[in-house]
Amino acid sequence: MERNEHRSNSRVASTATVPRKMILVLFVPALFGAAHHVDHIIRGNHVGWPLTPEVNAFTLSLAVYPLLAIGLVLTVTGRTGLRYWLGFFTANSVVLASVHLGPWAIEPPSDIIAPYSDPMLGYGAFGVLLALIAAVAIGAAYTGVLVLRGGR
Repeated sequence: MERNEHRSNSRVASTATVPRKMILVLFVPALFGAAHHVDHIIRGNHVGWPLTPEVNAFTLSLAVYPLLAIGLVLTVTGRTGLRYWLGFFTANSVVLASVHLGPWAIEPPSDIIAPYSDPMLGYGAFGVLLALIAAVAIGAAYTGVLVLRGGR
């Protein structure tokens, strides 16, 4: 009986290595990410499966939501921690920046701004993308600092 209690306590202890601030660090990019995906649908370009038959970058980008959910479950149950989130944020930062802002961008800023008849809406959509990239990069930096300080 004591062994089960010890195992339960060790799971709680390992979950404690992920600070409560991580909820905010996860929530903000998730909110901007959802807004950016909705923007894809509104402007009607660079949209793929499940909304069209084509599998493309949009389709692959939807994998972020199951990875987020799996990470949350694994974190809450003490099976993963900061290193998972460091990889998650770092990979997303690189993908977002290269797909949208790099010299070989699949979806450059003009593809986000131009479809809107009102330029302010287009610039607003682009602002959401920039906020998403910034939030994910901040998440990577914050998590990286925590890992460097000895977090797991």
